[in-house]
Amino acid sequence: MQTAEHVDMYARNDRYLYGCTSPAVLILRHNSKDMPQESASASTSSPRYVQIGQGLAQLIEGKAFRSGQRLPSVRELAQLHGVSLSTAVQALRWLEERHLVTAKPKSGYFVAPRLRPLALPETSQPPLQSFKVRRPSRNDALALSADNPHQISFGGTCPKDAKLFDESRVRTALSRATRQNRFSLVEYNTDELGVLALRQAIAQRSLHLGCHFIANQLVITNSCSQSFSLCLQAVTQPGDVVALESPTYFGFLDLIETLGLRALEIPTHPRHGLSLPALQLALDTQPVKAVLAVPTLSNPLGAVMPHAAKQQLVRMLAQRRIPLIEDLVFNDLLASDERRKAAKSFDQEGWVLACGSYSKTVTPGIRLGWVQGGRWHDRIVHLKHVHGITTPQVVELALADLLTQVGYESRLRRLSETLRLLLAHARRLVGQHFPKGTRVSAPPTGYTLWVELPEGINSQDLFERCRTEGIVFGPGQLFSATDRFRHCLRLSFSQAWTHEVREALVRVGELAHTD
Repeated sequence: MQTAEHVDMYARNDRYLYGCTSPAVLILRHNSKDMPQESASASTSSPRYVQIGQGLAQLIEGKAFRSGQRLPSVRELAQLHGVSLSTAVQALRWLEERHLVTAKPKSGYFVAPRLRPLALPETSQPPLQSFKVRRPSRNDALALSADNPHQISFGGTCPKDAKLFDESRVRTALSRATRQNRFSLVEYNTDELGVLALRQAIAQRSLHLGCHFIANQLVITNSCSQSFSLCLQAVTQPGDVVALESPTYFGFLDLIETLGLRALEIPTHPRHGLSLPALQLALDTQPVKAVLAVPTLSNPLGAVMPHAAKQQLVRMLAQRRIPLIEDLVFNDLLASDERRKAAKSFDQEGWVLACGSYSKTVTPGIRLGWVQGGRWHDRIVHLKHVHGITTPQVVELALADLLTQVGYESRLRRLSETLRLLLAHARRLVGQHFPKGTRVSAPPTGYTLWVELPEGINSQDLFERCRTEGIVFGPGQLFSATDRFRHCLRLSFSQAWTHEVREALVRVGELAHTD
């Protein structure tokens, strides 16, 4: 990609060819040639000004434009992209709303000053012993608050922005499945594994994870949470110890509590994920019966374990004959097969149980999950039968249709880029408006940021103050079996990124200053 240092060598040629002497225009011309067009916009259905704005944002993020440098004028931008002046103005205002540029009267738009890089949260240091999980009552308060339509919620990771997904495509697939299989609406689904077409589609998708599933190895469930529940029941007994990341998704803690298990939290780095030396120590000193982990885009940190660490994790557990239950819900958001690679891909002996869903990548309205249970496949099928778990055949067929449509991969890339930019904007606002010393995770994409406030600021107290103003988020204590992470919080960005949402995030930072 060309940068400002390359402008001079092109200047004379470009003046002759284009009749333009603006360095900003030259940078934009030469960089745009190398910029992937798929990632330059959130969606081909996005307004043109958003596509132009996001393309410029990518160049600003990549430091092609220096801090304080003037951007192309409205007229230059309109000519470069073949759009109206009003569309060019909208693109620049879109950047201004995201604090990427500033407007100077009669001078134009300039790249906003770069903030000092935000530090990552500290690697967690949980206690060495396991705990029986007892959920705090504030978890219920969070759930109730998030359901209030008049509040702005940073509390959940269920996508609520319809623009992230193609609603008409989903509706068409469901209508087609109903029309072609109308009798399935009045019949039981007798296939305990789930509809074959969906299992075949998931088996095909497994190649993108570095795996080679076959349809008969897969079990369809009603949600990914149900998949985890079946796996935990298959490999543990009440009272057993389950190791997991710290901080961890509080839904895992709910399951562990419900099944009468004990949680052993393992130190976790905000960028590289689960600490393998710490896990090794835990395996040497504690009676761990299973490990429940999200090696790719962990929740809430957004950490991604390097492939070598994933391979070492699988080998370490296989040597001790300890099952790994792997959450693959977010893998597809990385939008390239090399980065998506699952720990399961290194499993040679069936000690990894892989769980997935497409509620974060296809549509939240279809919450079907799936399991590849390795050595415990038959046990999982039996548990599904005993508990009377059935899945809706028409919905399974619609999901199979969606997963095999042409263009699915390009839609994933656009979704991934949209979320990456959204998190970058949110992270910038946290750096500008939260107390000095705040640390923030930096996931490559996804729906969440983990924020570590300076010591002495209680996120539960902050939660109560924000809730009175119609704003909610995830207090840090929810993400541990102990009363830890009091000065931390999880921010989820699953809603439309509107002016109101941005102002709400700014307000959380302002209220944090008053603690």
